[in-house]
Amino acid sequence: MSRRLETITREEHLRFVSALPSVSHLQVPSWGDVKPDWRAESVGWYDEAGRLVGAGLVLLRPLPRLRRYLAYLPEGPVIDWAAADLEQWLEPMLDHLKRRGAFSVRMGPPVVTRRWSAGAVKAAIADPGVHRLRDVKATTQQPEASELAARLRRMGWRRTEPGGEDGFAAGQPRYVCQVALAGRSLEEIEGGFNQQWRRNIKKAEKAGVKVVRGGYEDLPDFHRLYLETAERDGFVPRPLPYFQRMWTALTAEHPDRMRLYLAHHDGEVLAAATMLTVGEHVWYSYGASTSRRREVQPNNALQWRMMCDAHELGAAVYDFRGITDTVEEDDHLLGLLRFKVGAGGEAVEYLGEWDYPLNKALHTAVRLYLSRR
Repeated sequence: MSRRLETITREEHLRFVSALPSVSHLQVPSWGDVKPDWRAESVGWYDEAGRLVGAGLVLLRPLPRLRRYLAYLPEGPVIDWAAADLEQWLEPMLDHLKRRGAFSVRMGPPVVTRRWSAGAVKAAIADPGVHRLRDVKATTQQPEASELAARLRRMGWRRTEPGGEDGFAAGQPRYVCQVALAGRSLEEIEGGFNQQWRRNIKKAEKAGVKVVRGGYEDLPDFHRLYLETAERDGFVPRPLPYFQRMWTALTAEHPDRMRLYLAHHDGEVLAAATMLTVGEHVWYSYGASTSRRREVQPNNALQWRMMCDAHELGAAVYDFRGITDTVEEDDHLLGLLRFKVGAGGEAVEYLGEWDYPLNKALHTAVRLYLSRR
């Protein structure tokens, strides 16, 4: 079946994704407004009957001093990845982006390859002979994902390793932690927590921790804790205007697209987090906390309130986002993995991000430059 791809309006794009159970929060039109250093474009696929059957948010990052771009579709595009004629979906996209001046295209098919239950992850951490989750037998596996990876390689796509978002090293996590909410009561969800989580929630409640929803005016309080978290954990923080722009852009598209939660204790904000919602999928996006009064367990209280609200919104999944697949005791991210999986979540592996060089010489030169940086 032949398909036509063309630029579509934000309104057409939003109507398409709103009719689906969910898409990534990185594939809604408003996400382009969060990234001012990238030029955003919505593209759509039409079938022979003229119906819009696929869509994607493309972010175009200019190459310094040249009118050439890296084209990036984070956790997208939203197409039929199981289609037998996948080439008829991707080739028009490559042709379109090449005309736009792209020298390379990166995409992240939203396709799950493997899942590990909380018990399987716990066993992997406890086994000194296991170093990475990827080497452990998965609880469930999707064979069609391996077939898709082989097809992409035959088409000339190459999987890339995840990276940061500085310069051209854009990237999203390949491994995430998700808690299933669909068809479960809050009691059943809480029953899936490990003993430490349940104990900490009770401690927070007994200590008088109160979790409330915040607004735009509370973002400076969130950011103050976020800066403290960045210094403690050793990552480069985003500036406050980034979160203010994020709030303005996302809530303008839908009032519940982004929420802010703050955990208070004795008049002080001890922890805060942002939550994103698209359809039936809810993400814990950014978290922040102080080192003071950690014994009252504000982080567990905060996450439990967010999960309860996600359940009330009718979410099918609560997504803790990125985790490490390293299960060695000396890995500094292992504590975060334990925390997220402790909520009864599954470790989930996605197909990862894939590159297609439209200009091989320029693509190779840019990759070499970045590797030397």
